Amino acid sequence: MANPALICTRIGLLALLLGALGGCASWWGGEPYQPPGLRLVKVEPVKMRLLQQDFRLYFEIDNRNDSRLFVRGLHYKVMLGELTLAEDRVSDWFFVAPHSHELYEVPVRTNLWRYAKPIAERLRQRDRPIPYRLEGRLKTGLLFRDSVRIGINGEIMGADSIMELPR
Repeated sequence: MANPALICTRIGLLALLLGALGGCASWWGGEPYQPPGLRLVKVEPVKMRLLQQDFRLYFEIDNRNDSRLFVRGLHYKVMLGELTLAEDRVSDWFFVAPHSHELYEVPVRTNLWRYAKPIAERLRQRDRPIPYRLEGRLKTGLLFRDSVRIGINGEIMGADSIMELPR
């Protein structure tokens, strides 16, 4: 037979927990949560050497909510055509103020040497654009973790060295 004091304690804790969870709904009494917007704004070459190339990707993170957005990092993959040029994780922690946006700068290091021949062939075809793809996940939230998927497609011409993307 169960101890009546233990049963009463468990029922009391359960009631307290249910009451606390019910109160959580009032914390978000305003508009419903909107996932942040994320877009690639610019790709900037930093150092271009034979065996290693350094770029900076600039993302704009748009917080559409009444509370500040906590960003925990980014996992990304950059592809040029079918070639994976870079894949990495960045663990920067920062906040984006309510109803505002922040520029998020991500360093990228690649080694194009192993892809020199196929890239050179594509660059010779100046009239034919080269497709690129940026995939990844922006990690947000502290207690209630979330992630925003990134899937950006575009094209660059062979002579392009810096891509400014339209707004």
